[in-house]
Amino acid sequence: QVQPVESGGGLVQPGGSLRLSCTAPGRTSGSLFIGWFRQAPGKEREFVATIAWSSGQPYYSDSVKGRFAIARDVANNAAYLVMNSLKPEDTALYFCNSDVQIRVGDWKGLGSWGRGTQVTVSS
Repeated sequence: QVQPVESGGGLVQPGGSLRLSCTAPGRTSGSLFIGWFRQAPGKEREFVATIAWSSGQPYYSDSVKGRFAIARDVANNAAYLVMNSLKPEDTALYFCNSDVQIRVGDWKGLGSWGRGTQVTVSS
């Protein structure tokens, strides 16, 4: 399966903004959601946000709700994550997954994983 490619990460001060991009050419026809996950050093990968391919309905983790916004481009198998009011605890490697599903109450990435893009929030 073709891996997604993430970009747009960088170093930003607390309170700043970043826009992440993901292209997912390996998206399958059965995929209903595309989403973003992140992994901080020494921690497990966690769900950040997802959006339905067809309706555009977004879902967010409580930790980013109200600060982050997810969007998708169906024609180009792409997704974006606009991150505002960034905090040091948002520092992580951010991954995109083109086949996100809910499993036992949690959002899971079931498609291929890319290399991610690093977001560092620090003064």
